[in-house]
Amino acid sequence: MKHLTRRHLLAGSAALLAAPAVVRAQGGALKVGVLLPRSGYQASIGQDCFRGVELAAPILKDLGLPDLQIMNADTETNVDVARSRAEKLIADGAQLLIGAFDSGQSSAIAQVAEQKGIPYVINIAAAPDITEQGYKFVFRNFPTAPMILGDAFANQKEIFAEVGKAPTSVVFMHVNDTFGTAMQKGIGAVMPKFNMPYEIKETIAYDPAARDLSVEIAKAKATGAEALLVVSRINDAILLTRELVKQRWTPQGVLSMGPGWYEDQYLKTLGKLSDGPLSFVPWYDPNKKVAKALAGALEKKYPNLDMNTNHIYTFEALQIAADAYKRAGSTDPKALADAIRATNITDNVSPGPGIAFNAKGQNDKLKNSGIQNRGGKLVTVAPKGATNAKAEWPMAPYDKRG
Repeated sequence: MKHLTRRHLLAGSAALLAAPAVVRAQGGALKVGVLLPRSGYQASIGQDCFRGVELAAPILKDLGLPDLQIMNADTETNVDVARSRAEKLIADGAQLLIGAFDSGQSSAIAQVAEQKGIPYVINIAAAPDITEQGYKFVFRNFPTAPMILGDAFANQKEIFAEVGKAPTSVVFMHVNDTFGTAMQKGIGAVMPKFNMPYEIKETIAYDPAARDLSVEIAKAKATGAEALLVVSRINDAILLTRELVKQRWTPQGVLSMGPGWYEDQYLKTLGKLSDGPLSFVPWYDPNKKVAKALAGALEKKYPNLDMNTNHIYTFEALQIAADAYKRAGSTDPKALADAIRATNITDNVSPGPGIAFNAKGQNDKLKNSGIQNRGGKLVTVAPKGATNAKAEWPMAPYDKRG
């Protein structure tokens, strides 16, 4: 110690200050607040999203990414609760937020995150305006409603060409929440660009929390449309199917552009009656290494579940957080936000070239898939190059399924 001069002490301090990020990063895991609707009418989907959180840690470790400390909050499928829970998570020390599946809830969380200056990575939410506010701390690795619609129409045309058949008319039924309304508005702008083989005979909106949709199905059937074009949630997808059976109407097909019809709860609740619907949704690339790892982890922990959108994009939100933390080397909110803005992940799960964000905080390079319910499982039927089955069209009549 007698040789440790004041100059040595100052030099050591300067060196520490010159590289504080790495030292701080070694101090512990990044505290990530995960907001999901674990109760309320979206509870089953929120709980399903959380499976993506449960499975993430060992896969992220294999990718060489740092640990994350998860702080959970239930939004209760309520916009005001989502806002207050986001505020509480930040007050309790959350350094980054993830969530919340629903566009309305995610919009509320985005406002809190931006006000508090805390990075927020949206796992699932498609309303376009969320990333049109000029936010600096809000990032979305999920396609907007127009992106989903564009790929949906392109994949539908690919399927119709492959099977050699197409409906000439549809009735459009959609939930009247933030997502459903955004999709309804988007159809008018996007569909004309694709020269679809069908016309929309009528548009029918309904409450996603409705307990009886018999009137809506009767109205849809009366249009004489050949197929259903739908934007749904899980509970109403089940109700709609039961009404189709009860009213003895099997359309040529159900073309879904959102959740509900491919959920495990839908498949298990309806059994053989769940077969047939085509969903055009954000999905996964079965050829990617991380997709195989996530699917394997899910099969091991939940052998009776298929991997789906909820698992994929919740996992990728955590991957974005861990990747940014590693590169930032700091929990400083601005450093984390800057690191997220510079994200360039190619070893991921979802289709497309990978994860990167434009100036608005949106990953605009994402691609979507066409999937079909088949024997209680999900097969991918579009786009070409990422399929494992050929689409079946039209659907088998409900009263012929045994």
